Parts: sequence; C-alpha cells; structure tokens
Amino acid sequence: MHCLGRVAGLILLLGGAGQIASAQEPVIDPASPYRLAEGMAEEPATCENLAYWLDRAPDYDGRISMTVVGPLRESHWDGALAYLIMCEPGGAQVMCVTYAPREVDPNKSVLLAGGYQRIDKDKVMLDPCLARDKD
Repeated sequence: MHCLGRVAGLILLLGGAGQIASAQEPVIDPASPYRLAEGMAEEPATCENLAYWLDRAPDYDGRISMTVVGPLRESHWDGALAYLIMCEPGGAQVMCVTYAPREVDPNKSVLLAGGYQRIDKDKVMLDPCLARDKD
C-alpha cells in the first residue's frame, strides 16, 4: 500500500509539472513568422520585415521555429551540409542549415523554415532547416 501511495504521488507530481511547463509556454502572435516546436507559420517573414520580427522573437528556452520567404543571396556546400543565406548584407540576414544546396536566382522566392537561433543583433540561423520553392 505504501508503494502505491508513492506511485500516486509521483503521478500527481508529474501531472502538475506538465501543467507548470505548459503555463510557461509563450503566447505567439498568429500573424508572426514564429511557431512553437516545428510548426510552419502561415505568414512568413520577408527581408523587408525581418528586423521588425527579430525584435519581437518569443523569449522562450524551448524549440521555436521561424518561417522566412524571399530570394537566396548565397548557397554554400561543404559536402555534408548546405548553408543558404537570405537577405542583403548590412541588414538582418537568415542562414538556413540544410542538406542540399540550392540555385541562387534573384527572381525566385524560396521558403525557409526551421529551428530559430539568434546569432547576433541582425543574424538568425535556422537549424535544422527545410528549403523549398515558394509556390
């Protein structure tokens, strides 16, 4: 009986911990390019509004994803990973770490989505990241 009481106490404790953790999740603006976990935003950021959204990134220690759309500026391949750069140097930029290089075409929009990591004031890394042509 004593063991069952401990198990019941652990179950209550774990259930309570789950409620505490969920209470700490940020509220994310549905119009933002951010999502909890691995979601894809319906309204991606663009190079024109990226700096605005970087200043409004959720303050959260868990997984946040970001979605960005625009033409690629650079595509680098090291034999294992590809590094796709979006947006002009000198302003806010995004680097997507993915598994295949892409063609750089200033007239072609690409959708990038992945795990958000702020590198510095104007630099974001999405890792891992998926890249696909914008339909």
